[in-house]
Amino acid sequence: MRELGFTPPDLAPDDTRLIERRHAFYVPGYDPEARHRYHALFARELGRYAARFEMRLHHVSPLVESADRRTQTWTVDAGLAGRRTATTFEILLWDDMVRRDMARPVLASLLLLLLSVGHSLGTGTLLHLFRLSRRFAGVIPLYPLVVSSILLAVGAGIGSGLTRLVGQPAGSWGAILVAVAAALGFVQLAMPVLDRFFLRQLANDWVFKWQHGNGWREDYTACLDAMAARVAARIDADGADEITLVGHSSGALAVVEVAARVIVLRPGARLSLLTLGAGLPLVALVPRAARVRADIAAVVACDRVVWAEYQAPQDWMNFPGFNPARDLGPPPARVANPLIRSARFREIVDPAVYRRVRRRPFRMHFQFLFANDRPGEFDVFALLLGPRSLRDRVLAPDIVPLREPAGSHP
Repeated sequence: MRELGFTPPDLAPDDTRLIERRHAFYVPGYDPEARHRYHALFARELGRYAARFEMRLHHVSPLVESADRRTQTWTVDAGLAGRRTATTFEILLWDDMVRRDMARPVLASLLLLLLSVGHSLGTGTLLHLFRLSRRFAGVIPLYPLVVSSILLAVGAGIGSGLTRLVGQPAGSWGAILVAVAAALGFVQLAMPVLDRFFLRQLANDWVFKWQHGNGWREDYTACLDAMAARVAARIDADGADEITLVGHSSGALAVVEVAARVIVLRPGARLSLLTLGAGLPLVALVPRAARVRADIAAVVACDRVVWAEYQAPQDWMNFPGFNPARDLGPPPARVANPLIRSARFREIVDPAVYRRVRRRPFRMHFQFLFANDRPGEFDVFALLLGPRSLRDRVLAPDIVPLREPAGSHP
């Protein structure tokens, strides 16, 4: 693994202002349950965080969904006595697309998975991904591909046994149809169990990224445009001290693409950009993904954006050591982003918990959004709720800056 950490040589000037009001846009990953997950997750984990680190002042408002069901909003007041920050969270939703993808017939999903893997092998993209992270490539796409192939083979074997029972000659059209029907039926019957292990979600996630990289997801491109328009409108209307775009997993690339659009829509605006557990190479390395690479390059070069990227070697579903300023071709003349740091999960997760979850890819992937067990430089609540700007917090990290001494009262 390459060195995990980078500070751009052309970083913007110091940003040490105190933040009293922050507006944070959050883009989820490829998650069919996004609209039901993140407010509850945030409230639960903030409650745990407050109890562990004696943070007395914290209030999470109820969830409010917009009339068009494209956004969800809630507010948080948090901080120390005499130093409070009000943060508005606004989730930019695209889970309807994910659910449509996952509603495909099993045969269509498997065919798309095979086609996308074959195409990625032919273009060299898959081998490049393997060189960057064998574990990521093992989870997406090889895990769903291998498991699906095994299940199809078992189902076909069952079908072959059935053809002998009903007296169909081996190799006849009848025998072939029975074997195919049995294989697909076996996979369909196994799907409720497979869904518990995220097989269908990971398979469709890979296919989605392949399609997006090749420019075949006009619905998603339109969604990114709409997200950028919402951010631009908020810049015009809000008056917040800091506007932050936050993306986890697949949402990390989405917020970079949204930021690139906002740079064009509002040339004078300042943005903070926080990406967690990102999988940018999955799309950016597709040969035809020129628009995606151009969006990333625009954000890399923009000194009005502060982009902080947190990676973790323990997370099987990110690319630790990947630097978009270096690894997507010749760097731009100016490199203002991103600030790359390690989340250092070993330091912030209780050792007993770490031993229990370190081989559970999805659990480790979501650690970026969970409350720390121990104080550490990476602290998602300090980054999003604290009084310091994102740039200042990353360059000069405190250890749990929201901690309040016992006996203190707001």
